Amino acid sequence: MKSYALILSFLPLVAFSVLARWLPDGSIGVAALVAACLALIALLVARPALPPKIINVVSLVLFAVFAALGFSLGRQDDSWMATWGGAGVGIVLGLVILALVPVLPFTEQFAREEVPRSDWHSPTFKKINRVLSTAWGLAIVALGLSRVVAAALDQSHAAEVIFGLVIPIVIIVRMIKFSASYPDSVTRGQSTTRS
Repeated sequence: MKSYALILSFLPLVAFSVLARWLPDGSIGVAALVAACLALIALLVARPALPPKIINVVSLVLFAVFAALGFSLGRQDDSWMATWGGAGVGIVLGLVILALVPVLPFTEQFAREEVPRSDWHSPTFKKINRVLSTAWGLAIVALGLSRVVAAALDQSHAAEVIFGLVIPIVIIVRMIKFSASYPDSVTRGQSTTRS
């Protein structure tokens, strides 16, 4: 799988989480609009364009709704959304990814760009994508939960740095490495069992 395409798909979530936390009160609509625009860009530059990547569509819809709410809610609700929105969006997006695993693992759309069509229905291809999508879903939920802890410990700068920045970066880096290495380890393991 192409890491840059996967990173681009998660960039809206990262941008929203950072902007929602660091922009001044009253800016949650702006943070969500930036994230929605990034999701739209990810949708438009994805190749092949059809069918659209499910993760990009879900992100676009989710952040468009957040933008509409952010621009229409009062200051108190906006402040609440800024505190808890980044965490909530991560949890929601992660749960959507997990819910789609039995139907269409989202990584399968990315993997099809590099795997011959003849292998798309193989048990190995399906297994790899179920595992990768499950891992990504759990990782995104973990990112959201980490942001919940950061928001709950709002008065602690150290907690914000650890739970709001360090842990999410570590999770994302580990998931990118896992996404790059897991398919090779599965196919390599199958070739040694056949020998």
